[in-house]
Amino acid sequence: MTDELPPDPEAYDSPRAVQARKKGLPGPYIAGGGDPDPEATRRRERRYLWLLIAMGVTIVLAGFVLGFVAQLLGG
Repeated sequence: MTDELPPDPEAYDSPRAVQARKKGLPGPYIAGGGDPDPEATRRRERRYLWLLIAMGVTIVLAGFVLGFVAQLLGG
């Protein structure tokens, strides 16, 4: 036997429930949602951004260095 909760009129009009009905979903659950700690997420993503930039610069510079070394050894 399942205990069903009575309908909640406020939940029916919530943005998630409205979006779910637009998509034809049976319930108001939509995967994802609001970040509980957006500032911590921004800090973590900022670190990842700098890591991504550093990796890109390293790859480009490594290409120049390897090309220079190849010119010295080959020519």
